[in-house]
Amino acid sequence: MRKAISLALFFTGVALLVLILISFFPKYLGAMLLLALFLMGDLALWLTGRKWIRQQSNRLKFFLTGLYWLPAITLLCLVVFGFIIPFTTWDTTIKAILFSLLLMTIVAKIIPLLISLLTWLAGLLLSVMDKPGRAWLRRIDILAWISGGMLWLILLLGMISWVYDFKVYTADFRAARIPKSFDNFRIVQFSDVHLGNWTCPKKLREAVNDINALKPDLIVFTGDMFTFSTDEGKRFDTVLKQLHAKSGIYAIMGNHDYGDYVKWGSPFAKQQNLIDLHRFYSEMGWNLLLNRAAVISSGKDSINIIGVENWGASRRFRRYGDIDKAEKGINKTFFSILLSHDPSYWDSIISKKHPEIDLTLSGHTHGGQFGIENGSVRWSILSSINPLWGGLYTKNTNGVSSALYVNRGLGTVGYAGRVGIRPEITLIILHPAQR
Repeated sequence: MRKAISLALFFTGVALLVLILISFFPKYLGAMLLLALFLMGDLALWLTGRKWIRQQSNRLKFFLTGLYWLPAITLLCLVVFGFIIPFTTWDTTIKAILFSLLLMTIVAKIIPLLISLLTWLAGLLLSVMDKPGRAWLRRIDILAWISGGMLWLILLLGMISWVYDFKVYTADFRAARIPKSFDNFRIVQFSDVHLGNWTCPKKLREAVNDINALKPDLIVFTGDMFTFSTDEGKRFDTVLKQLHAKSGIYAIMGNHDYGDYVKWGSPFAKQQNLIDLHRFYSEMGWNLLLNRAAVISSGKDSINIIGVENWGASRRFRRYGDIDKAEKGINKTFFSILLSHDPSYWDSIISKKHPEIDLTLSGHTHGGQFGIENGSVRWSILSSINPLWGGLYTKNTNGVSSALYVNRGLGTVGYAGRVGIRPEITLIILHPAQR
């Protein structure tokens, strides 16, 4: 009876926790449901290891029990604390580290959870068939726990050692419509800073210095400066103001910049957040392109820089982007670069219907933040669901070539770390090709 009551209380608590989190983060419904499933699995995993834990000394038993349930207890405490002090006002560094540690622990527990489920099913099958082998299954369970622990340590290294290991990727881009006066024109792209997840201001200064050291003619930022609210930029604007380029700095908005990922106290508060965002860019002297274009000149020649608001093929993202509006009044015979945060806009719309766009620059994917890039080996955790996760891509539609470059992002979201996918600064050097 006591066990039944405990289970009922546990599942009720999980349901309440998920409902509360959804009220804070309405955009994360799917993630919250997955969290609920994980917490239920967490209980099942605990039941598989409880027998071994009970055999230990009282002190060790207490320690292991506390260590196992610490992530779930911490999550509950964070939710309660969020009622007292709104989530958007929390210290950026503490918030990013806490949620990263929680996410790491959840991911690391999934391995032993899945393997324990498989070994439990195998044990049932062996029992029905009256065959030996349960001792081997127990050893597999132990290896699963060890694998989960190793993954947790790798993710911890990703937070400590690799998260701000910046890399400059250079791409020489040739096109017939690039004017001769733009030969060797240097464009530096960076994307997805996510100041709400940025844990070390000193490292942002390093990134700014790295960008300036490339001596860019033009700097473009392809969205997601913020994670939840524009207030995240208050302690970083003086650093970002140090960026400079001969032909200016142009930026667009990403899906996180609209404030759609938190529950605001009123529509006015959300609108004020957008007003603050526009002021943020204006005070830094950056040109924010909201479905509009600009002309960049060099000598007697010019090229178009077109910026669209966020547009995603997935219905999870609102579609603010409007290329037809952005192109009004431009000279379509000029070489044209489009800034579009989500690469799916290029894949779904631009490459098929807008041959006048020569090159699209995007971000959004972060390269998945977890993968392998070593010579010819290129794999990201996103590879199976989004092939456009990082680097240069081309299409040829009806004899017209279209190109896309996807920046792997400078910052992080969710997990404040990187494993195998380094944060990127892109240097694109233009060259006219023979007509």
